[in-house]
Amino acid sequence: MTDTARLDLRGKRVLVMGLGTRSGGLGVTRWLVEQGAEVTVTDLRSAEELRPSLEALRGLPVRFVLGEHRREDFARHEIVVRNPAVPRESPWLAIARDAGARIEMEMTLFFRACPAPIIGVTGTKGKTTTATLCAGILRQWRPDTVLAGNLGRSALEALPAIRSDTPVVLELSSWQLEGLDEHGMSPHIAVLTTISPDHLDRYPSFAAYVEAKRAIARHQRPTDWFVVNRDDPVAWSCRAAGAARVVPFGRDDGAREGAFWQGDRLIWRFAGDEVELLHRSEFPLAGLHAVYDALAAAAAALLRGAAPPHARLGLATAQPVPHRLERVATLAGVEFINDTAATAPAAVLAALEAFAGRPIVLIGGGAAKGVALDELARVVAARTEAVVLLDGTATAGYEAALRQHGARVFGPYRSMDEAVRQAATLAPPGGVVLLSPGCASFGLFRDEFHRGEAFRAAVARLVEERGGAR
Repeated sequence: MTDTARLDLRGKRVLVMGLGTRSGGLGVTRWLVEQGAEVTVTDLRSAEELRPSLEALRGLPVRFVLGEHRREDFARHEIVVRNPAVPRESPWLAIARDAGARIEMEMTLFFRACPAPIIGVTGTKGKTTTATLCAGILRQWRPDTVLAGNLGRSALEALPAIRSDTPVVLELSSWQLEGLDEHGMSPHIAVLTTISPDHLDRYPSFAAYVEAKRAIARHQRPTDWFVVNRDDPVAWSCRAAGAARVVPFGRDDGAREGAFWQGDRLIWRFAGDEVELLHRSEFPLAGLHAVYDALAAAAAALLRGAAPPHARLGLATAQPVPHRLERVATLAGVEFINDTAATAPAAVLAALEAFAGRPIVLIGGGAAKGVALDELARVVAARTEAVVLLDGTATAGYEAALRQHGARVFGPYRSMDEAVRQAATLAPPGGVVLLSPGCASFGLFRDEFHRGEAFRAAVARLVEERGGAR
């Protein structure tokens, strides 16, 4: 049975496991307090490491247990809200379950409390851009559209602005989907962009990772919609995950319904009608992968109630999403591109395709995610002028593969400043310095966004020193 009943949290003992440094932990803590819960927050990080988050919660009646977890906390609380970074197999959660606690996540609480139908977007590559484009289209129709989820915005804190007819778009990670799956929850409109190997440090196999992604549609009903990439074989194999009506997107092969690109045209075909949404040349985002994101976003928005003119305007005025092929500066004819969110090989390949034909100096490497990098190294070696590596647990293996395939490799470096300065000396005029790591960020940086911010700052210092267009 689908467990979607709203919880009465008044007076309940609730433990938040993992406060973190982004908005999700803050949002869920504030919301729980507002619901009248007795809240304890436990995090393995110290008070100094969590200082900005603690400052943001100053004055709230919250008990903090920092720098450790305590068995008694997990044994005595009625509800445990786990951070997405906490594995569901955590022994601490096992203690809570054995004691009869209910395990929730911010996203399961949001699904229970949200009065409006939800559009959920997931995939290895493209979920942030697709969710952002979808919300941009919907805002042409309904300016009150809410965008939240796995992109640094608390969904729970958006609840006061949501009515029963408010369009709601959520980016959903595989970890958030795990929590929703546990309670039998799926969005009204589910979007699956692509699936390729990722997070294999967290999942025992690629098949297990695929199953986590399939959960976005597993609990859908016949009145729901599942928008799926027909040109991605793994994603398309998930089309029967639930009972929803499937709407494909991809290259046009004459299918009766879906969002397709046909030469230079992006089209929507539905209920016997066909309409041109946009010419590809009018779409401002770079790369073929962004065209797929646009098709997925348009399909979801149109199914939700937007009209083709809304889709056209939303796509034509789209802006790059921060940390995803984000143009940071130009210096001496060289563009500096921040693609720090490219933490999987598929994302790096998409970035290389977006700048095909131009000399590329790639900044890559970082922390291991259990994903083989040899095939990525082969393509990178063939398509780049040079590779500048950041230090990390995956870097030595990546470096060896790059050298085996004939790449010019520099580093590894332990600071972004050093990496950027080296890359700048290697890129010719008309070229691109592309931060697209293909690895996680942990070790040198707090997360991939911190890594992107460090890249921006390093480029800004270089521009200031040498002069150039920002």
